[in-house]
Amino acid sequence: MSDKLHIDYAQYHHLIDRVVDAVKNSGFQPDCVLGVSRGGLFLADGLSRSLRKPMAVIAASSYRGGEGTSQGELQISASIASVGPVSGKVLLVDDLADTGHTLKALCEYLRTICPTITEMKTAVVWVKPGSVFKPDFAAEYLESDVWIVQPFETRDFL
Repeated sequence: MSDKLHIDYAQYHHLIDRVVDAVKNSGFQPDCVLGVSRGGLFLADGLSRSLRKPMAVIAASSYRGGEGTSQGELQISASIASVGPVSGKVLLVDDLADTGHTLKALCEYLRTICPTITEMKTAVVWVKPGSVFKPDFAAEYLESDVWIVQPFETRDFL
């Protein structure tokens, strides 16, 4: 996977709009948008503002190493940052479904720690071809396993 797909802010905002439109057109009205830190925060913010719903944040990471490009064991924060309860209909948001293991594990974990969730849907910007998890909403389904450099990640490669 040596190829890199560089996304600029204009492209990124267009992709966010595609996810927002997909959620709105589906009729799903979440009570809360739950963003996965770090990558899912831009999309979660866009959805939270467009849907006029509160945003909460959970931290999860499986990427390690000097450049944060090697995947290891998934770590999930013990708590959720939120001004209200994470309950009812929840939209779980991350930047991409790479292998899909993070989103799958987060869905299972959230149902355990937030038993008042009645419905959960997921949204991402990208879905890679090898993902074992298929999100409910996505802007793009990639045909190859390209490394995506998002506009806010430019500092990662200095």
